[in-house]
Amino acid sequence: MPDTPPLPDSAPAIIPRNGAWSVLTPDGEILSMSADDIRRELPQWPAPMVIHAPATARRLDLPPPPRPSPWLDLLELFAFALPAHGVPPTARGLGTALGIAENRLDAPEADLLPDLAFELLRRIAAIRNTPEGGIRTALAWSMRKAGWAWGPSVCAALGLSPAGGLPAGMIQPNEALKIWTRLPKWEETAPRPAPAAHPVTGEEARAHLRTILGEGAEHRPAQDAFSHVAARAFAPRTTQGDPHMVLAEAGTGTGKTLGYVAPASIWATRNGGTVWISTYTRHLQRQIESELARVYPDPDIRRSHVVVRKGRENYLCLLNMEESVNIALSRGQAGNHTIIGLALVALWAAHTRDGDLFGGDLPGWFADLFGRGLLTSIADRRGECIHGACPHYQQCMVEHSIRRARTADLVIANHALVMSQAAWHAMDGTDTNNEDNTPTRYIMDEGHHIADAADSAFALELSGLEAAELRRWLLGAEGARSRARGLRRRLEDLMVHIPRIETPLDTALMAARALPAPGWSARLAALDPGGRTAAPADTPVETGEPALSNPSEVLLHELRQQVLARTHGSPEGGGRRSDSECDLHPMPDSLHAAAQRLERALRRLAEPLRILIARLDEALETEADWLDTPMRERIAAAIRSIRPRALSRVDGWCAMLGTMQAGEPPPDGGTPQYIDYIRMDRREGQNPGERDVGLYRHWLDPTIPFASVLAAPAHGVLVTSATLRDETGEDTANDSAERAWDAAEARSGAIHLPSPAIRSSFPSPFDYARQSRAFIITDVAHDDPAALAGAYRTLFMASNGGALGLFTAISRLREVYRRILTPLEAAGLPLFAQHVDPMDNATLVDILRSERNACLLGTDAMRDGVDVPGNALRLVAFERVPWPRPDILHRERRIHLSGGAPGRYDDRIARLRLRQAFGRLIRSRQDRGVFVLLDRRTPSRLLSAFPEGVAVRRLGLSAAAREITAFLQAQDTSVDQLS
Repeated sequence: MPDTPPLPDSAPAIIPRNGAWSVLTPDGEILSMSADDIRRELPQWPAPMVIHAPATARRLDLPPPPRPSPWLDLLELFAFALPAHGVPPTARGLGTALGIAENRLDAPEADLLPDLAFELLRRIAAIRNTPEGGIRTALAWSMRKAGWAWGPSVCAALGLSPAGGLPAGMIQPNEALKIWTRLPKWEETAPRPAPAAHPVTGEEARAHLRTILGEGAEHRPAQDAFSHVAARAFAPRTTQGDPHMVLAEAGTGTGKTLGYVAPASIWATRNGGTVWISTYTRHLQRQIESELARVYPDPDIRRSHVVVRKGRENYLCLLNMEESVNIALSRGQAGNHTIIGLALVALWAAHTRDGDLFGGDLPGWFADLFGRGLLTSIADRRGECIHGACPHYQQCMVEHSIRRARTADLVIANHALVMSQAAWHAMDGTDTNNEDNTPTRYIMDEGHHIADAADSAFALELSGLEAAELRRWLLGAEGARSRARGLRRRLEDLMVHIPRIETPLDTALMAARALPAPGWSARLAALDPGGRTAAPADTPVETGEPALSNPSEVLLHELRQQVLARTHGSPEGGGRRSDSECDLHPMPDSLHAAAQRLERALRRLAEPLRILIARLDEALETEADWLDTPMRERIAAAIRSIRPRALSRVDGWCAMLGTMQAGEPPPDGGTPQYIDYIRMDRREGQNPGERDVGLYRHWLDPTIPFASVLAAPAHGVLVTSATLRDETGEDTANDSAERAWDAAEARSGAIHLPSPAIRSSFPSPFDYARQSRAFIITDVAHDDPAALAGAYRTLFMASNGGALGLFTAISRLREVYRRILTPLEAAGLPLFAQHVDPMDNATLVDILRSERNACLLGTDAMRDGVDVPGNALRLVAFERVPWPRPDILHRERRIHLSGGAPGRYDDRIARLRLRQAFGRLIRSRQDRGVFVLLDRRTPSRLLSAFPEGVAVRRLGLSAAAREITAFLQAQDTSVDQLS
């Protein structure tokens, strides 16, 4: 094994540094160069060594490198050397992960990059003679043939000569790509009995919490009390439909995760059941999983007790992986960048914990380097799983996860999944549609998002893209070059054994042609005012003509014309977002006629689907004598797929269309159950001028279906968050507190349950008066982009980075980023931005967490659930008050759900969002931070959003900047004294 694996000869290296670039030239000289200089010299140099090639190219104002990238991207080498390991895509991040001395990472120069490469190649060389060495060598050989820039160096590190082939007897490269042949198989186990109902006392929960924390841990009375109250959610239920509902507000720093895990783990062990912990964001899912290492320190034991569950679309699909590999190999290896990405996926799949492609242990920057299309092509993102008919069914990572969840103590899921699972179970009262056993105990973390999650989970959308996707799911690719499998192909193995399903299947597929045909979006755009006129609703149009081809397209055209007529928007999307939606009523006769026609067509689709499901279900009962276990599983999976994916959707559309009455709005003075409206917007992948349009139905109060399908069937539900209540700070404190709790019960769905919820609140242990400062800037014009950008630049420099800038509009974020990038980076403050940098949110947060002086701009996804403890985040600046978006949904809800006080309803939403934003700042007792609101119009009634002890001061920008610098420098001084 060579001591110093070879690098490409004379490879230059470049990294950004202090507004310029640190460059290791091909001659070995370290220079500071401008982007202009690098762009001029780069064509004359060999391929450079970089970290994150797409981001580097964008910062140099160059087009992204082609694929396969000729640049030597250290992240690609890291993915090969350390598969299933995450790392921030920066020099500091890589250096820390590889054990480079800290003094070399404070202000890294470009000569660090070759040292990082040598260390990675050394680690690769170390596995050359291990059992895994043969697989790595075969993959490296294949990747070199495909044009991987690191191929020659990696092959040399693994002992391959530059021109030679693989040693005799070694696994062949094509076989090395076939990861599905080497993965372990799951084995079916007996169904788990229903859990017992033994309670967990508060004292038991407290005692177990102390055991989890260990000797010498900080004693937090609020965490102790929280755990005691959380145990009440695990008491035995005494009445059907009446769960124990606990609302527990726990301020930041309380330690609520371990506080609720203590009684949950006792209950699961004692009763042989599973507790589902549900969150709203991926950030918190990862955070909870990491915290559970305190409960189960041994990774193997933890794996048997704890499972992370997400929707199928997040996981690697081995059948799609096989098809992608076969297609890539059929194209040959030379210059085939797809083989490089697939080889790294195969290597990752052999080491991953659970096969989660998005938010798991595949680094978030992987999609940036190899294209998001690669990952979507190998994930089950099309609802086409064929379950037991798949040749890789017993190696399937999703099925592994499902079966582990059935016997786990704790399942960490998300609100969307748990609500959809509960809804599927509620469809027919059996587990036929439910992949996981129906839980009886839930912990809803980030409980302030329950209404938002329920609003998405239980809404109906009859849009062009949704309907066209259903047609594609039923009919397949319809001649296009695609691997999309239609329903016939997915059921063809069952038709051999159950021939009576063929007739309803064929009838359903014929009826599916009433859904939008390929090219529907362009046809709608062509028929806008000034173009041709659509055919009347009752006039048949021949398929293949350029006019509309079926009833769904006629309805979509009518909806589109309504939006264009009633708003200030344009087909090209020139209007504001709120201008691209309008009320359904009053409804013209032509729209009513189109709705009736489509309803009839959809009922002709629903009926054979219903018969198809009934005949499959019948086969499980009448043909039990010959059905083996795989076939039974295959039939149950087909039912599980067709009902929620097709039938329930079509039934919902029929119900929505059936309630439309021409020209008659809902009765005045009544409270509607649903909000129906029309929306038109551009979706990803649509061409300019083409916009999706649809009819939308939302529950006026989405917590009603949440309470009925998830909470009421459960035995106990704990809802917790740092921001369950809205503290108004009004003089009548008792009345204000009661109203705050009433509003919390309304937002969590507790108000719809028979018994009142148990209410508890636990304050944060932090000394906010000492640890934080808050300012409202009074001299920055909110509508002046230059002034806004100048304010962010001043604030970020005052804090010396470590800053998160939050925005309510992507357009303003991008404009501020453009204006402040150069001056900040010249000051040594690297700037990153959501919706600008080619990185996912998790990667951006990892960068902020690992880089001491980085600045990050983001929107609401960065406002909630982001955990950046320590000095890495010391300033949060919000561009303006986060008022609710003034759309139709909000308009109707503030009318009917505000209790006659719509202004108070708006204020409550804004205060809760401000509380969430402020909560990003102080995450431990050692933190100090500053919160700044750049909106001089902020009303004083919103300031109760901030924790007790925080005095919000209104200052000019320059005065605030001086105070920020002095406050944070005082923190640095105190830290130095302590050390």
